Amino acid sequence: MKPSPAQHAEIQAAVAALRRGECIGLPTETVYGLAADARDPQAVTRIFALKKRPADHPVIVHLPRSARLSEYAASVPEAARKLARAFWPGPLTLILPRAGWVPDIVTGGQKTVGLRMPAHPVAQAVLQAFGGGLAAPSANRFGRISPTRAEHVRAEFGESLPIILDGGDSEVGIESTIVDLSGPTPRILRPGMIGREAIEAVIGPLADADASPAPRVSGALDKHYAPRARLRLLPRDRLGDDGIFRVLVLGEMPGGWEGLSLPAEPVAYAHGLYAALRELDGEDGREIRVETLPEGAAWDALRDRLRRAAAGSGGES
Repeated sequence: MKPSPAQHAEIQAAVAALRRGECIGLPTETVYGLAADARDPQAVTRIFALKKRPADHPVIVHLPRSARLSEYAASVPEAARKLARAFWPGPLTLILPRAGWVPDIVTGGQKTVGLRMPAHPVAQAVLQAFGGGLAAPSANRFGRISPTRAEHVRAEFGESLPIILDGGDSEVGIESTIVDLSGPTPRILRPGMIGREAIEAVIGPLADADASPAPRVSGALDKHYAPRARLRLLPRDRLGDDGIFRVLVLGEMPGGWEGLSLPAEPVAYAHGLYAALRELDGEDGREIRVETLPEGAAWDALRDRLRRAAAGSGGES
């Protein structure tokens, strides 16, 4: 789906703002991003200020085309080129040795940089018109639920972010898979909807994530993606139905329960997860009880997000 004529005018205004060093709300297929010129340290610093994000937490650079890899990376191994050919544009971030000019604020002062080429047509139109890379972490306050709709971004930032491009619901719904290619053997540092099996089919076996010290990457803190209310993960038979809690269940909602249901299929569940958590995170602060997810690799990324969300909300137990 290409941007509409009306969106073209909005895109041009967004590009002009980016060139002035401002931040914008940018739709991608994973979640909405808070974007700024990756070459401009002051512009990227504004991202951190808006999000209240720690300065040592790196951000991912979004590229208009895979050919720009060598501009931001000091070296590009063949495995990175293979993964880019297989999955870009799409929800896959590559961690590579950074080029010397990349600002420290982008990398968290590390020797690596995260790079991705998003698939959303509005994001691609902005990147092509802008002509360079955009630093774009998720457009939410640090540690909170990522946004998958323009209205979520408005709720987070209000008038402090004047330009928010509306690209509809994010198709994927959770953040990209992150693959570290800066060491001797590639490894997944953050699971996403592109899974280990698909990646290994392209570049061969991956190392375990904890095989050696790893670069810091976005969204990998133990406490992240959290609602304001306490969130707990429980089997269905322990969720409770007394109205004190709100529930998020797999498949059909039992009669008389208050909450939401999502499909018992990982792609559809991912698409709706963050919007559902935002809806359940009411002003009354009632606890959110989420039905535990099935085992299996297809659910790995979703179990990861919910585990971090529970920890971030104080609902680990």
